[in-house]
Amino acid sequence: MEELNQFLAKYPDVKGVDIVMTDCHGIGRGKTIRRHELESLYESGRAMPTSLFGQDVAGDDVDCSLVLHDGGGDKRCWPVPGTLGLQPHSGRGVVLVSMYNADGTPFNADPRAVLVRQVEAANKAGYSPMGAFELEFYLIDKERDANGRYQPARYLLSGRRSRNRNTMAVDELDEMSPLFEMIYAGAEHLGIPMESVISEYAVGQYELTIRYRDLLRAADDVILAKRLIRSVARRFGVEACFMAKPFGQEAGSGMHLHLSLNDEGGSNLYADQPCGELSPLMLQSIGGIRKTVGDTALILAPFLNSWRRFASAVYSPASDTWGFENRTVALRVPDGSAQTRHFEHRVAGVDANAYLVAAVTLAGAMQGIREETDPGPAVEGNGYSKEHVADLPTSWKGAIDRFEQSAFMQEVFGQCLHESFVAIKRAELQRLELDISEAEWDLYGFVV
Repeated sequence: MEELNQFLAKYPDVKGVDIVMTDCHGIGRGKTIRRHELESLYESGRAMPTSLFGQDVAGDDVDCSLVLHDGGGDKRCWPVPGTLGLQPHSGRGVVLVSMYNADGTPFNADPRAVLVRQVEAANKAGYSPMGAFELEFYLIDKERDANGRYQPARYLLSGRRSRNRNTMAVDELDEMSPLFEMIYAGAEHLGIPMESVISEYAVGQYELTIRYRDLLRAADDVILAKRLIRSVARRFGVEACFMAKPFGQEAGSGMHLHLSLNDEGGSNLYADQPCGELSPLMLQSIGGIRKTVGDTALILAPFLNSWRRFASAVYSPASDTWGFENRTVALRVPDGSAQTRHFEHRVAGVDANAYLVAAVTLAGAMQGIREETDPGPAVEGNGYSKEHVADLPTSWKGAIDRFEQSAFMQEVFGQCLHESFVAIKRAELQRLELDISEAEWDLYGFVV
């Protein structure tokens, strides 16, 4: 209530507030309420249907235990502390909400609750998970090219259309500066510790980084940041695209997760040993993730398009490799201060659900610590070399099958969400298998 009262006093002119619950795809579902309704949200919650977690990415119900089998009832959603803020570009407020059972326990099919369970288990073992995400995305023009295909956005200041990658070009950022300045202004009001922006490895591709903090808040940051970026982009006549591979011949977009564990006093347990060697705890964590990454592939690459990102080896490591200061591996230990040591999980696409990516990564790390898993030798040189063969699915369908059969994923997700997620992904797979693309017509329609 203190957070609510501070918001109302600070923003007396705000009339509407978006309340956003994150579904299993990372999509915000909820309502826009009026100012006078906000107090009741904090006092008594807001009812929403559990079936929202049983929908496919298009919002269609899938036949699973979350849809109608329980009568289609509602559960109460409550505000996520620290997420109430102003979206200055729209004039509306926003707050994340999470679903709870009548007894006050988190509803186990809510993706945020999946991460909460893993964080609480880590806390119980004496660890405080810390993390930060990097978001890669494209800005897309509302005008299609001569072939009717989507294309990168024109520069906002000059109106020119770039044909060059201009990787890490500062002038590229200046050309789009009005948009990014509005994003940073929104991030400040929303409490998102947004930091550097760069032009990435493709025309129209950018990366925003978010400051390191406790893992649960870091995942909240991603949910708020993606909505903010999308909403601001629309105000400039462009669209922010968080597909993993929007352009077949260009770089895919990842969502790299940086992770470490603190002790109860806030000291980094991944810090190097006094002798200069890497922390055994961090190495065991990497070993645990290597052991489980194949089971988590469907979370890291949840859609058909996600797997197109792995078709090119350009900074998209679909593997279980690890190494020191090596961007061709899946788990990279960056160079830097011995006291701030951590590792970077580079496999997930930016289309993945941040809560679930954080949950499966932390769960794998904790399993590695419990079992004292040896990570094996670090890769030196090219991690894309054929000599590094990993036990990973090679297709979206294979990832669905692997996820369904995984005892590890059943434990992390719980029975209800695990079974429902499989049903949702199989329905989505069938939907796309029945859709005949223009490319198929062009290749086969009047030739074979």
